Amino acid sequence: MGYPKDTLAADEQLVLHKHPHWKTLVLPFLALVVLTTAAILAWRWSTTADVSDSAATAVGIAVGSLWLVGVLVLFAWPMLRWSTTHFVITDRRVMFRTGILTRTGIDIPMARINTVQFRHHLIDRILRTGTLIIESASDDPLEFSHIPHVERVHSMLYNEVFDTLGDDEAGRR
Repeated sequence: MGYPKDTLAADEQLVLHKHPHWKTLVLPFLALVVLTTAAILAWRWSTTADVSDSAATAVGIAVGSLWLVGVLVLFAWPMLRWSTTHFVITDRRVMFRTGILTRTGIDIPMARINTVQFRHHLIDRILRTGTLIIESASDDPLEFSHIPHVERVHSMLYNEVFDTLGDDEAGRR
């Protein structure tokens, strides 16, 4: 099942588990392509230019080091951040977890959710992503950005909230 299995209660059912939309990885991927292209061009220049072998070696080491640092900062770190960000809906709550070194998270019980909204602009609509806005009983609205298929998630979450409220109403009679 993946991430949420160890955080679920014994009889809690997973409804949805999503990472942020893939559009958050476009710039890191482009950075990887640009860094790699620049490193290859710099290395090729150092091997074909009229420079000494020690200078070519020094350029190669510098280019390789800069490439490695650039890839770690501009590509690997965003990929790791993406893979450790989870938006989870169960039959009892909404969970959001993020962070690599310092983890943060929030759980919102279904019974405390008052309003569920979504927002997406033209590009978000084309890419089928958007922002999900959840308003709970006592807190300011919480916005979750880059949710894939935000309209489906909105509908699914609304149905879960409605089912939870229906169960509470049935229990009171």
